[in-house]
Amino acid sequence: MAGHAQDHDFYIPANNIWPPLSCLGAGIMAFAFIFWIPMQNALLGQTTMLVGTILTVFSAFQWFRGLVQESRARGFKKVPLVLDLANRYGMIFFIVSEVMFFAAFFAAYFYLTNFNSVWPPANIETLGIELPLINTLLLLTSGVTVTWAHHALIEGNKKTATFFTMLTWHLGVIFLFCQMFEYGHAAFGFDSGIYGSTFYMLTGFHGFHVLVGSVMLMIAHLRLRNGDFTAKEHFYFEATAWYWHFVDVVWIGLFLFVYVLAS
Repeated sequence: MAGHAQDHDFYIPANNIWPPLSCLGAGIMAFAFIFWIPMQNALLGQTTMLVGTILTVFSAFQWFRGLVQESRARGFKKVPLVLDLANRYGMIFFIVSEVMFFAAFFAAYFYLTNFNSVWPPANIETLGIELPLINTLLLLTSGVTVTWAHHALIEGNKKTATFFTMLTWHLGVIFLFCQMFEYGHAAFGFDSGIYGSTFYMLTGFHGFHVLVGSVMLMIAHLRLRNGDFTAKEHFYFEATAWYWHFVDVVWIGLFLFVYVLAS
């Protein structure tokens, strides 16, 4: 709160232990893959992953909880232009970095498709497109509902915005359950050669992004109910909608190239 007394438009946050602890937890989760997969040390990998996940989730929760409390203390007054631009550019650059992340996985998948004369490999029983088609309809519908919620918020209709935000994250959760059902009935696993590893890396990381987006929407839904957003000051909701549309677009690429063409 001391940063608010500064004679400038930028906000200087107070000392906070939760951001570095969140990074530490994410790093521990990364090391968990090193222990788990190449070394085939499942127990060490699972233990490390559990510790990293708990530390990341708890620290991130405390971090963002503090940010929300700070926003409420400030009264959600109009954000200076320089801060508004910084927030928007920051979110745009974050989404661009995510685009590069998936671009690398898609590039690997396309390379393997052209490198192998038979793709998917003959020993792989590919999945049908029925359930992925349902998931596509779920995400496309969720893109409509989150846009509807955003426009309702801009128009000052918080009741409608709250309802369609709730509907959006419910659609995201249903998508995740459908994907878990698909994984449970797949005839190949992560260790089923290069096809299995690339398939689960692409779809699994996308599923993780759907999970993150659903949690962001749940928080937006809760904050809408608590009256945290106004018709003009609601960048968190807007950034969440951007992220959700990005998740939708990535899934369309996955559906076309990984499911439809592979089948």
